[in-house]
Amino acid sequence: MLLGSQLRRLREARGITREAAGYSIRASESKISRMELGRVSFKTRDVEDLLTLYGITDEQERASLISLAKEANVAGWWHSYSDVLPSWFPTYVGLEGAASLIRAYEVQFVHGLLQTEEYARAVVRRGMKGASEADVERRVALRLERQKYLVSENAPEFHVVLDEAALRRPYGDREVMRGQLQHLIEVSERPNVRLQVMPFSFGGHSGESGAFTILSFPESDLSDVVYLEQLTSALYLDKVEDVAQYESALKELQHDSPGPSESRDLLRGLLQLS
Repeated sequence: MLLGSQLRRLREARGITREAAGYSIRASESKISRMELGRVSFKTRDVEDLLTLYGITDEQERASLISLAKEANVAGWWHSYSDVLPSWFPTYVGLEGAASLIRAYEVQFVHGLLQTEEYARAVVRRGMKGASEADVERRVALRLERQKYLVSENAPEFHVVLDEAALRRPYGDREVMRGQLQHLIEVSERPNVRLQVMPFSFGGHSGESGAFTILSFPESDLSDVVYLEQLTSALYLDKVEDVAQYESALKELQHDSPGPSESRDLLRGLLQLS
């Protein structure tokens, strides 16, 4: 995505159409569009030819972008789990791992980055009915691997609003749910985590469309991406007007929900009742 956005910026600065750019690398206008959106792999030769077309002659700048192209083609660690993942999800894991700020609203269950191993196993078993135990364990392992990013040296800011429904809907037995609630209390104390709970008592709110995640990146060239998971696919929205609507909804959710401290008290209350 970063390389694609830089190639788009260079093309537009020279006033070159996507059609002309495609012609220069023996490809279609749609291929240039997919390259600029970061949705296809990059051939080094194509990148070199485009840089020449765009008038980039500085060797250091060319080398930097060509190096980025080679890096973009390296498969991420999560690709080894592709056999147990839906086709649209590896893209999300890659974006999640590149984000500097992750904002989310969840209503069905606890966000994957905050799930305990036992709770994750119960969620995966429910979602992968008929799957072998080995496949279930591989999916759980992927979820736990993703969570390492949240406590890494370059950990992102993670702001999440959990609907009270996600905390009251049981996955696993009583001990599993107690362990999950205790984990949420503990992880909410981390400096990079802002956890809020939207209580039933508030009534209707701006999260009426369902769960969503907004990913923001450290590179200024990259636009925010909204991730919406569906039953058989997922949507990745990056148009400014689309992102703005989801940001507005999340700001309302954050404003209307109790703050992090009060939300921890709510979690402690649910733990006592469980």
